[in-house]
Amino acid sequence: MRQRTFDWPDFLKRVAVIAIPVALQNLLTTTGSMIDTMMIASLGQTQVGAVGLCAQFSSLMFSCYWGFVGGGMLFFAQYYGTKDHDGINRSYGLTLTCMMTVGILFGVFATVFPELVMRLYTDKESIREVGVSYLRIIGFAYPLMVFYMAMASLLRCTDRVRLPLYGSVAAVFTNVGLNYVLIFGHFGLPAMGVRGAALATVISQGVGILLVIFLAKKSRHPYLLAVKGHFRFGLSFIGIYLRKCFPIIMNEFLIGLGNMGINIVLGRQPEEAIAALAVFRTLEGLVIGFFAGFSNASSVLVGTQVGAGHIDTAYDRAWRLVYLCQGFIGMVCLSLIVLHTPILTMMGMRGESFSIAFGLVCIYSAAALIRMGNWTQNDTFRAAGDAAYGTILEIIFMWVMVIPAVYISGMVWKLPTLAVFTCCYIDEPIRYILMQVHLFRGKWIKPVTPEGRAALEGWKPGR
Repeated sequence: MRQRTFDWPDFLKRVAVIAIPVALQNLLTTTGSMIDTMMIASLGQTQVGAVGLCAQFSSLMFSCYWGFVGGGMLFFAQYYGTKDHDGINRSYGLTLTCMMTVGILFGVFATVFPELVMRLYTDKESIREVGVSYLRIIGFAYPLMVFYMAMASLLRCTDRVRLPLYGSVAAVFTNVGLNYVLIFGHFGLPAMGVRGAALATVISQGVGILLVIFLAKKSRHPYLLAVKGHFRFGLSFIGIYLRKCFPIIMNEFLIGLGNMGINIVLGRQPEEAIAALAVFRTLEGLVIGFFAGFSNASSVLVGTQVGAGHIDTAYDRAWRLVYLCQGFIGMVCLSLIVLHTPILTMMGMRGESFSIAFGLVCIYSAAALIRMGNWTQNDTFRAAGDAAYGTILEIIFMWVMVIPAVYISGMVWKLPTLAVFTCCYIDEPIRYILMQVHLFRGKWIKPVTPEGRAALEGWKPGR
């Protein structure tokens, strides 16, 4: 055994450089969503619930394309660690192609078959009618959202973390301003209600994309605009890409499908509970936003080192990132509990809806500490080349334990909403223990670069 000194100041600086811009970007987006919710709340709880259920359809889209984001970042980070420019360009082109296919399909589904989508998520006719009008417009934003996420993933893995932040600033301010104008009909325009909120989202996504492309061109980013190099991938590269990405893709797809089943159960709760869940999902975005900073940090700080062949450094950084993320998420959740009264009141919660929403926040705050630890470990494994372990665990536990518990408690036993919601997280502690064992064994380090594979030969943790 040999002792290794760990440079904490340099590590924390590197985490901050990546995590803070990403967290700020997500904080801005969540703040914008909170303001949207406050504006929509003035229209009534039916409108809040309808938009919240439409957001669950967006989440399903997120699950379907996020597998390609995770797989793409694996390749971006490791190729960037060895400065393989052709590898970065080809992996981005393939990732973008796959992601846009998903975004376009969901966009078509939302605009052409909105009634079918809303019937799937709720049995409340009043909520369905509002949701249909919202989906017909928001569907045009789906391909734009996916395109923006693809660009942001590449930029974050190639030391341009601030550019997506600037794009999000522009998009959020545009969205808030247009919401004020279009929802309520200011400056001589007709009041469009939730349709105005959907249109504001479409326009603001376009503004964010244009600004990021402009800034990338101005800063001469070598990969984002190198279009000729993006689509020169052959069948052999597609095979390598899909072999690494397939577990991640299946994980996100099956988890998204499972979450859809859970949301179908939750969508059949009382209207007050549906409105409370919509508000909670916005606040959940705040916690996930901070987590995303650590997720990107783990992908970059661990993935680049694995790709470059610095296995010891990657291993030393990995477990520290997990605990750092959990500590920070704990502080965020505690702040939400302390400030819940003004936050929930501003977002239109009253009476029974307020009580349910506060209960959701408390349950989630307890679960998030473990949940975000699991997510960070899984993202770390993926960045290092092991896309299978966390994927298999998550899928098995969701379909064997979580979904049956949610269905039985909500649809068979008809338990209160908070009891049903608690069942969504019953697997997290067990998975956390199994993920920790895997983390410290170091078996998750599986490089895709020649330098990484050569350095891994004979390597063991602590040796």
